[in-house]
Amino acid sequence: MPVTSHFKKIDMITEKLNLINEQTSPLFRLMWIHNVDEPARRHFDNNISAFHIGNGVLLSVAHNLRTEATAFKSIDEASFQANIIANVAPNLRQLFNNSYLLDAATNKRYITQITEADAQILINELKRINYDTRWITLTQRNICKPFLIVQFRTNQFYSDPALTALFNGNRYFFEPQLNRHTFLIEVELVNAFYSNDSAIYRITNTDQAIINRLPSVSPDYTLLDSNTENHCCLQSAPVDNLGRLLNDAKIEGLLDHWNIFGDPIGGNYIMDGTRYLIKGYFRFGSSGAPYVVYDNETNSFKVNSIQSEASGIQLAINNNRNGNFQYINAIASPLNNIRTEIEQALGV
Repeated sequence: MPVTSHFKKIDMITEKLNLINEQTSPLFRLMWIHNVDEPARRHFDNNISAFHIGNGVLLSVAHNLRTEATAFKSIDEASFQANIIANVAPNLRQLFNNSYLLDAATNKRYITQITEADAQILINELKRINYDTRWITLTQRNICKPFLIVQFRTNQFYSDPALTALFNGNRYFFEPQLNRHTFLIEVELVNAFYSNDSAIYRITNTDQAIINRLPSVSPDYTLLDSNTENHCCLQSAPVDNLGRLLNDAKIEGLLDHWNIFGDPIGGNYIMDGTRYLIKGYFRFGSSGAPYVVYDNETNSFKVNSIQSEASGIQLAINNNRNGNFQYINAIASPLNNIRTEIEQALGV
C-alpha cells in the first residue's frame, strides 16, 4: 500500500471514531419537554435525531412536527378553560377537571394518574373538538418546548468545569438507570420544509461558549451518484439512543419522490422532490440522522443528506412488517434541496 494511501486510511478511521465518540460526535437527539424547569413534573416525548452543522444551527426531519401527541401533560389555566372545558361535552367536564388538577402556585393544570380507559376518553374527546395536539402547535402554544439532549458518562459538559457551571440545576441531572449525565439545551424551530421532510433549528437562550463547544459537521451540497464511496449513515446504536452507529450506506439511485403524509388536523401534505434511495442498515427511529461522505481534500466527513423515511421498501420477517424494527432500504433528502435556507441560517 502506498504511504500516502496508508495515512489517508488512518485519517478516515480516526474521523469515523470521532463521529461516534460522545466528546466529538455532531449527532444528538431532540426531545419535546413539558415542565422543563419542574423536575418532578418534567416529561420527555417526541424523540428524533438531529445534528449540528455549526453556529448553533441543527438539522432534522419535519414529519414529526405534524404528528399528534394525543394528550398533553400540562396546560395553563386560562387556556384550559377557554379552549377545552368550554368545548368538551358537559358530561365529560368533571373527568377533565379531575384528570388535570390545578396548581394555584403555577396557575397550570397537570395531568394526574388516570386509567387507560379514562385516558382514551380524554383523547377521543380532544379529537372530537378538534383540539390541536400536534407537536408544532403545542410548541407554538408554549405547552412544551424542544430541547437538545446532550449526554455523557461523566458529570462534566465536554470535560469542562467552566462550561458545566453554566447549566442550572434544572437543565442538568444524572440518570442512574442510563448511567448518563444529561444536559438540556433549548432550541427553536427556524423553518420546516414538509415537502422536503427537513427542518432547521437554532439553539436559543444559551451561553455562546456552550454553542461554540458543540461538535459539528460541515454541509456538502453535492448531488451524489450511485458509485459514491465512503458514504455512511450516522445514527443511534441498534438497541438504544445512547450509543452511535456509523454504518456503510450505498446510494442505489436517485428518485423523484412523491408520498402523502397524513395530517388529519392541518390537512395531509405531500412529500415531493429529489431523494436518494439508499441500501444499508437502518433502525426504527433513525429519521433525522445525517448521511456523511468522506472528503479527501479536507480529510474529513461532511453531511450530504438527511434520513427521511426508513423505509418504503422494508426487510420483511416472515412476511410480517408489524414489530419489524430493522430496515434495509431508506429514503434520504439531499441538503442541496434546501441549500439557500441552510446557508441563510448559518449566515453564509
